[in-house]
Amino acid sequence: MHRLAAHCSFARWLLCNGSLFRYKHPTEEELRALVGKQRPKGKRERWANGLNEEKPLSVPRDTPFQLETCPLTAVDALGLASMTQNLEPLLKKQGWDWAVPLVKLTIRVGLAVMGSMLGAFLTFPGVRLAQTHRDALTMAEDRPGLQLLLHASFLSPLFVLWLWTRPIARDFLQQAPLGGKSVSLLSDSAFDSARLWVLVVLCLLRLVVTRPHLQAYLGLAKVRVEQLRREAGRIEAREIQRRVIRVYCYVTVVSLQYLTPLILTLNCTLLLKTLGGYSWGLSVAPPSSPTPSSVDAGPQGDSPQETAAQIMGALGGLITPLFCRGVLSFLVWWTAACQLLSSLFGLYFHQHLGGS
Repeated sequence: MHRLAAHCSFARWLLCNGSLFRYKHPTEEELRALVGKQRPKGKRERWANGLNEEKPLSVPRDTPFQLETCPLTAVDALGLASMTQNLEPLLKKQGWDWAVPLVKLTIRVGLAVMGSMLGAFLTFPGVRLAQTHRDALTMAEDRPGLQLLLHASFLSPLFVLWLWTRPIARDFLQQAPLGGKSVSLLSDSAFDSARLWVLVVLCLLRLVVTRPHLQAYLGLAKVRVEQLRREAGRIEAREIQRRVIRVYCYVTVVSLQYLTPLILTLNCTLLLKTLGGYSWGLSVAPPSSPTPSSVDAGPQGDSPQETAAQIMGALGGLITPLFCRGVLSFLVWWTAACQLLSSLFGLYFHQHLGGS
């Protein structure tokens, strides 16, 4: 893959195709010209002005300097990269009745720990998404089509949650009230396939509006300079440059924060289709039979090879399409829930608490 990166890089296409621009910080010479201070030409002139050492330049915070823009290039970017339903019969067949409650508890605790870690990882990206969403809407005031795409992308996790809420989605489509009768609009297999397609479309929708979100983040440099001008007092020229350049240097991290939930959802969707035995077609698919255990009921032995074969047979019978459907569906649902809750909290924070 690293050999292909020089010729075909998704990150370079996303960030460095010329559609994104960053703000350049003012140079020290430009700031000196605005405040009417000339740099001392030599040691003799500094001694004459009573300056033993060249002190950092400080300028009034309301200095009327302008931020120039330039396209983000590849050179710039280089410096910045139904789970336990078949468990009980299987263990009883192997004579491990005592392990059934323990294994069930282990699976539930494991899912709880994985869900809490995933929620923690997705909290800050959700808050960041809310900020860039508000700024992108402001920048697209004269583009209603783009605003519609931004709103649809922001609310896409809510649509995913609707698809995984059985009384609202599956039961409604399979028992839709029509003229006093219940009409089935989609079969079980067609509904599962349609759900996979909707997930792919929503991921592509979020990918389409990636650049408006990144451009909204890069615009924070101008916002911070405008806030600086409303403050009183003086500030060092280096601090002005740091505030401007810090936004641009962090753009790759913001890109990763934006794309991580998308990549996670898309990967879980593809794994759900492959390991869960689903199909991309909307026609009726043949039911997938559970994976048979590789260990037959026979005479029990005490050799390590037979014990290892029994353990592998138990694991092979556990990781069935039904088990994979449960785990991956939970990951898709929980990822969408974390995105929605964290982004809604981010909207409230930036709207009511961010400026305080």
